[in-house]
Amino acid sequence: MGLPQPKIESLPFVTAELNYLAPIAGKPRTYAFDPPPGEPKTTVLPEPHEVPIFDARPIAGEISLDRVGFALIRHPTVVKNFYDDKEVRAVYYPAAEAFLKATLKADRVFIFDHTVRRRVEGAADVRGAGPRQPSTNVHVDQTERSGANRVREHLPDEAKELLKGRVQVINLWRPIRGPVRDTPLAMCDGQSVAPADLVSSDLIYPNRNGENYTVKYNPNHRWFYIPEMTADEALLLKCYDSATDGRTRFVPHTAFIDPTTPPDAPSRESIELRTLVFHRR
Repeated sequence: MGLPQPKIESLPFVTAELNYLAPIAGKPRTYAFDPPPGEPKTTVLPEPHEVPIFDARPIAGEISLDRVGFALIRHPTVVKNFYDDKEVRAVYYPAAEAFLKATLKADRVFIFDHTVRRRVEGAADVRGAGPRQPSTNVHVDQTERSGANRVREHLPDEAKELLKGRVQVINLWRPIRGPVRDTPLAMCDGQSVAPADLVSSDLIYPNRNGENYTVKYNPNHRWFYIPEMTADEALLLKCYDSATDGRTRFVPHTAFIDPTTPPDAPSRESIELRTLVFHRR
């Protein structure tokens, strides 16, 4: 069950514009490199909708990954420089892996990549050219197919056995500096998302094709954010779950422009780890 509507409606909220998927012909696709001549970089076109985005801090103790698909956690770190890839992999990865294994009571956690983001007004979002820009389209990082394929891609020798158990793709998202006032992250209550809202979209890389979900607008969606997140806080976001027993399996999310952000607020800086979480049946 999701959160009760009367309780949600009593929460503080902001009204902001979120970019859903506009109707297009054919399967949406995005190139992660310069596309072939005559091809657009992406066929994913935004369809903006103004929605209420509720402050989840007052109910943080009632939200969980399995119930709504995201959770606020306290997660201090000793990392000095999140822009140093070597330090992130040597210091942050093992600490995060141990933390997630204990917190989620998992048998195993495997971190397969990370992305650092810093908003730069007017700059293009270019892969491999320094920090990425915050993603401002409503999306889910994985699909039914690509979530399982992550196991086959990263742990090929063990994939057959691992896929017999429960597999989740969980993002660990945190501010690099806080409090975050600029382009915070909005998360949709997974129980308010209908299967038909999720549209499989191709992600085309030089050496492989992946998939994510772009998302169609549904007025039943319930959106939340955590205002002014600090550098000792983090969010867990569920991007895939092989369980089919009523748990939330996919959680749409996006950065958004908060209309209450002070004009002199520092630009948002954040890092997200993408992890495979395994439970034996």
